[in-house]
Amino acid sequence: MALTTTEVAHVAQLARLRLSTEELEQMRNQLSHILDYIAMLQDVDVTGVPPTAQVTGLATVMRPDRVVGALDREEVLANAPDQAAGMFRVRAVFDE
Repeated sequence: MALTTTEVAHVAQLARLRLSTEELEQMRNQLSHILDYIAMLQDVDVTGVPPTAQVTGLATVMRPDRVVGALDREEVLANAPDQAAGMFRVRAVFDE
């Protein structure tokens, strides 16, 4: 499916891309080839092939959740560069 330079320029404008004439031609060529490959997929016979959402086995790679003891407040605040009233003190983010 050959795209026109006008179509590629329109897509570039939608994507807020400023392309030179040479870049437009290069993109036109590359996008046309991509669309040609996608069109080839229309010829693949998928009769009898069920829709597939996952092609590999599902397995979690994370460890199981466990309840463990928490640090006490003094340990947590021991490395804080600034603290006040048992809390971390940080610079204001918003001006009032």
